[in-house]
Amino acid sequence: MKVDGVFSGGGVRAYAFLGALEEVEKRGIKFERTAGTSAGSLLASLVAAGYHSHEIKEILHEMPLESFLQEPILVQYLPFIKWISLYFKLGLYRGDKMEQWIEGVLARKGVKTFEDLKPGYLKIVVSDISLGRIVVIPDDLPRFYNIDGDTFPVARAVRISSTIPYFFMPYNLKTGPQERSLLVDGGLLSNFPIWLFLNDEKKKRPILGMKLSSSADRMPERKIDNAIDMFQALFSTMKNAHDARHISKATAEEVMFIPVEKVEATDFDISEREKIQLMEIGRERAIKFLKKWSY
Repeated sequence: MKVDGVFSGGGVRAYAFLGALEEVEKRGIKFERTAGTSAGSLLASLVAAGYHSHEIKEILHEMPLESFLQEPILVQYLPFIKWISLYFKLGLYRGDKMEQWIEGVLARKGVKTFEDLKPGYLKIVVSDISLGRIVVIPDDLPRFYNIDGDTFPVARAVRISSTIPYFFMPYNLKTGPQERSLLVDGGLLSNFPIWLFLNDEKKKRPILGMKLSSSADRMPERKIDNAIDMFQALFSTMKNAHDARHISKATAEEVMFIPVEKVEATDFDISEREKIQLMEIGRERAIKFLKKWSY
């Protein structure tokens, strides 16, 4: 059976997807089109490239998370420069190492740009903070930036979608001699882009969404005592409010909710034990979900 898959963002918590993917494959379910945001865009791209769950498991276990925290050379000698760099560069770490690693992984399946995939079979969501809008790569590149979406590197799209604000430096997309757009994590505006397929006229298959949260619209209550708490609450609200409206319109059978609240998205020093625990959470949720899923 073929379905269209949607993967939410969630940083390193995406290890939970691995257990879920294994259970999905065991039941003969295959993904036709895929879409994703942030860490979910990586899973979506690997599935679209033709990787199976056991291969993705090996890839993510080999993923050099800590090497992605690439600081400017000067910071290595003068640590206080990090905070000055944050002010001017708008992020602590570069995303080049991440993109290079993803590029190498996709190259094993002969995938470099979107033209190496079936047309319309992979959609990656990013946020343009210069223009204040959601951007779907490759679909929106010609319309918004006069860039050929087919020749745009898939690894770059995943890197941009995974650019957590302030943690990684925004991607500077040059759109003209004097023009540029700063692109960041798609989760800023849409962390679970199920809307891409919900109202699609080309929809011919069921949608199977995987969302790293406990429910559709319930967010943990936050205690706000200071400005930093308020900023975190604002950011979390922005990430979830847009998608909650669309999820409420989707049938419950189309979304698999995987509770992973105990792990932070930016825990790049996550232990092997924690990775296994996340995978088991994903596996257990998938088993429970697929028993009731009427497709």
